Amino acid sequence: MRLVETVRDLVWQFYRALKNVKRKPPPALTAAFHRRFDRIFSLSTGYDELDKLLARLFRRKDELLKVLERPGTPLHTNASENDLRSFVTKRKISGGTMSRDGRVARDTMLGLMKTCRKLGLSFWHYLGDRLGVDGQAIPPLATLVATKA
Repeated sequence: MRLVETVRDLVWQFYRALKNVKRKPPPALTAAFHRRFDRIFSLSTGYDELDKLLARLFRRKDELLKVLERPGTPLHTNASENDLRSFVTKRKISGGTMSRDGRVARDTMLGLMKTCRKLGLSFWHYLGDRLGVDGQAIPPLATLVATKA
């Protein structure tokens, strides 16, 4: 059990170090972080579940260390989880959809609503523009997303 605690401590120390680097990224530390990641996430503990988790995280190394290349990358998934919350709430309230087409329609509308919200755009104005209702012309969302990025 001591080994499990040690691995947990190593992972949290690594996470805290990444957070500090994210605030003020030193250019020469990238290789050191990659080596440290390799040492931690290639450990074998003898605990099957923990070893599987470490191996899964090791396979996602490039994605998990993206913050070293792009300091603006979040180290958590809170935004993604928040995006899914409305889908889950809607599904629980409505009891799901009756058909595949209904699921596709619901997911499309909720996705458009979330994208509009993130862009500071009224979903109803966007939908009205797409349906030909008089009002301000709104460019395609792909253009707005690319502009914002």
